[in-house]
Amino acid sequence: MPTNVNVTRTRARAVGSRQASDFTALAKTIHDSGLMRRRYGYYWTKLAAVPVTLAACIIAFVCIGDTWWQMITAAVFAVLFTQIAFLGHDAAHRQIFVSGKWNDWTTLILGNLFVGLSYGWWQHKHTRHHANPNKIDSDPDIEVPVITFTPERLARRRGRAASWLIAHQGVFFFPILVLEGLSLHLSGLQRVFGREPLKRRGIEIAFLTIRIGGFAALAFLVLSPGVAAAFLGVQLALFGVYMGASFAPNHKGMPVVPKELKIDFLRRQVMMSRNIRGNRTIDVAMGGLNYQIEHHLFPSMPRPHLRHAAPIVAAYCAELDVPYLETGLFQSYGIVVRYLNRVGLGDRDPFACPLAAGRLAL
Repeated sequence: MPTNVNVTRTRARAVGSRQASDFTALAKTIHDSGLMRRRYGYYWTKLAAVPVTLAACIIAFVCIGDTWWQMITAAVFAVLFTQIAFLGHDAAHRQIFVSGKWNDWTTLILGNLFVGLSYGWWQHKHTRHHANPNKIDSDPDIEVPVITFTPERLARRRGRAASWLIAHQGVFFFPILVLEGLSLHLSGLQRVFGREPLKRRGIEIAFLTIRIGGFAALAFLVLSPGVAAAFLGVQLALFGVYMGASFAPNHKGMPVVPKELKIDFLRRQVMMSRNIRGNRTIDVAMGGLNYQIEHHLFPSMPRPHLRHAAPIVAAYCAELDVPYLETGLFQSYGIVVRYLNRVGLGDRDPFACPLAAGRLAL
């Protein structure tokens, strides 16, 4: 007669096998719907618009000249660079071309040369995030130095001042994003000039030097030193806020799971991600990241197809009783702030994952 332990293990394997096939069925539906086909017209239009728009902004910058009105221009550049970064994100996920080489070079040009972010650094970090979203010690997006996303990391912080700041970290999260742009640039530079292996290191260094050095030189050539410094500071700050505000709603405040937990692909991606509801304006403003669930399930799906995949995925998850979360943009920001404050105050598992609890019990 089998023991209770053996029965439990057999049931767990049966459940795991059934759950593993759940994504296969969804993937077939998505493929049969034609939502994985390439959108060359959509992307070539955007790719052609990038150098034209950037050139127009540079010409306007030079023509406006040395004036504090250039702070408005700085905001325009921040929006433009973020939108280019979104397009680079699409290329990095193989959404644009069939050829991996074409996608790689498109990302290098958009990310390194136009925006000043290292593709090699981003690829290493982002691949780990997609593989294990919100998993402790596996997802780099919840292992940042200035914000504590898990109760486990709370114990590592010492000092009265640090404790007070962490207890109120949700309030400070969005103001801290003014430094995110600088952090992104520095992290990329640290990677390309570091000792870790990196493809096309020479190309990345050349592109980053041209972009970062050239943009700073342009600012100081056209503007007086004080205005130039302010212009660069405003551009970096707003770029960081825009980037952070676009990525923060996606996973922050969703269940965080232990490193040893094994969850099937469908539930791992859906239950750790959050969609932002809205219209096409939100789609453009967030670069398609508002369909985070669909993006994590089908990373190579072209951006314009995500909105059509969302109701299919939502209905499928409802059939399987898999939690599928969609909120408004500002509601998601409130969730992020409350979550970070609760972690900072020492709450254990403020957003516990019910599936994780069931699996650990086995």
